[in-house]
Amino acid sequence: MCGIAGTINWGNRDTIDRMTEIQRHRGPDDGGVWDKHLPDGNYLGLGSRRLAIIDLSEAGHMPMANESRDIWITYNGEIYNFQALRKELVAKGHTFNSHTDTEVVLRLYETEGPDFVKRLNGMFAFAICDLRDSRPTMMVARDHFGIKPFYYVHRGERFAFASEAKALLEIPDVRAEVDPGALHQYLTFLWVPDPLTMFKGIEKLPAGHYALFRDSELKLVQYWDLQFPSADHNFTSSEEELSVELRERFSASVRGQMVSDVPLGAFLSAGLDSSSILAAMSANGAEPVRTFTIAFPEKYRKGEVVLDDTRVARRTAEYFGGHHTEILVEPDVVDLLPKLTWHMDEPTADPAIIAAYLVSREARKEVTVLLSGVGGDELLAGYRKYQAHYLAEKYRRIPSALRANVVEPAVAALPSFRGTAFKGRVRLLKKMARSGSLSPRDRFIMDSVYLTDHQQQDLYSDDARRVINGEDSRGRHLSYFDSVADCDFLNQMLYLDIKAFMVSLNLTYNDKMSMASSVEVRVPFLDWELAEWVAWNIPPRLKLNGGTTKHILRRAMHSVLPPEVLRQKKAGFAAPIDYWLANDLTEMVSDLLSERRIRARGFFKPETVQRLIAQHRRGREDWAFQIWQLLTFELWLQNFVD
Repeated sequence: MCGIAGTINWGNRDTIDRMTEIQRHRGPDDGGVWDKHLPDGNYLGLGSRRLAIIDLSEAGHMPMANESRDIWITYNGEIYNFQALRKELVAKGHTFNSHTDTEVVLRLYETEGPDFVKRLNGMFAFAICDLRDSRPTMMVARDHFGIKPFYYVHRGERFAFASEAKALLEIPDVRAEVDPGALHQYLTFLWVPDPLTMFKGIEKLPAGHYALFRDSELKLVQYWDLQFPSADHNFTSSEEELSVELRERFSASVRGQMVSDVPLGAFLSAGLDSSSILAAMSANGAEPVRTFTIAFPEKYRKGEVVLDDTRVARRTAEYFGGHHTEILVEPDVVDLLPKLTWHMDEPTADPAIIAAYLVSREARKEVTVLLSGVGGDELLAGYRKYQAHYLAEKYRRIPSALRANVVEPAVAALPSFRGTAFKGRVRLLKKMARSGSLSPRDRFIMDSVYLTDHQQQDLYSDDARRVINGEDSRGRHLSYFDSVADCDFLNQMLYLDIKAFMVSLNLTYNDKMSMASSVEVRVPFLDWELAEWVAWNIPPRLKLNGGTTKHILRRAMHSVLPPEVLRQKKAGFAAPIDYWLANDLTEMVSDLLSERRIRARGFFKPETVQRLIAQHRRGREDWAFQIWQLLTFELWLQNFVD
């Protein structure tokens, strides 16, 4: 696991040194730079920071070259099938100087060209500089699901890339400016969907893509996408057969991702996904498995929907003979939030980033690699919002006049019930009232919206409104729906979340927060071969069965997991946002979102911001996430733009 960087015709060796050094946290074990001035005037350079996981020797140093030193690679990730690929290459006469997966990637490219990426099973982002032709080619690639990040800038004959956007700001003429379209998306969803970033001119290489840069042209190629069968597809296997095969395939994925020359462990919330990973690790010979659970003091958890009984996680770890660490934290969020905003690169208004960082930081004292359940909800329908779709279909049977004139106004008038067990239910009710009468597509997108178009227009300053006028925050989401329009609607929802929510939020903060502590996170549910099998073999009714989410996974793990795990309610990887806003962050909010500062920034109307804060503090409305959005955006501006 590493931090990578590189340039073509931009900057110099000192530039690449700075780009790699600012990513030192991604690779504290080793670093390197290679560059070359070509006779035709072109300049090429690659940089790397290495977190040594496989083959800890100096043979794994990067950037790495082939024997003739006319192909160079800088690489971030893990290829889980690299040993089988290496064996195949050896049989064809290739020799190796290391035991790394990096060298396997290099040799495969040398032998097969860019399409070799289709054969890789793992998580990766890399760049390969090919000097074998008189016109050099740079190939860059990102893994199937976008587990690893890849940022780039392209201006004519100049091209640059890095694992983190902040590294690109070390390049001459690349400055931190707000992208208006990205800001509009951020205020809509709490995060900026790929391929946009909040930095104007900096983009993300989409998941499942590689790109070739040659003669000033950047050509993007999609090499993979998760496909789903049509709605009338005939699924032939029985539920029992599918549950057995799912368990076996999942176990194989976990086994493949346990390859490591350094200590590894697992996140454990005692939810279905993390417990299934622990069970598979134990079955595959990892004993005792090191597990890590994070919890906040009782005062933090009031009114929050979290898996707050850490005793379940402890008992689950004991059940599988694990070595369990329970991390009880009371963080200084005033100090942490600016730091983590810097590590995130972009404003991300999900307070779960704090919990992700804290558990990674503590786990780093014992392990370098952690397995995570990210992806299980999107692959197997684990979120409540999928259930909400079918509840909304029933809601639409109520006469429209009754909905519009009685139900929806009554729900809208409800107070937030902050700090109580009713808060989450009221939030869901308000979402239902806001979106329940819309079409299925618009409803599903609306349930992920935190500020509607009308609310955003009320928030923007006159200048910002003129710049953003005409921007469509939902267009890309609708295009994802179009891509799977002939599929069952549950699979359409899963596809949208895989393409947008999972990669741009969940995978991004898991990568950034773990790498901030020099920890590698692996995600067994996102083995692309497992995902393809699930998509084409498990019918929607076995993913979401009535009111039961991830039904087929529960069935598959029924004989393996303790009963109390199978009964656990669904809860997110949450953080006590209400408590922090009402206590620790009160002064920060008043200062950073003051009328004077908001007016000076020029993006928002000060009176609208003050109204949101006042309504939230009085308990009239629950604007917690919206205030967190504005606060995080201001911290991002201070970190990067100022």
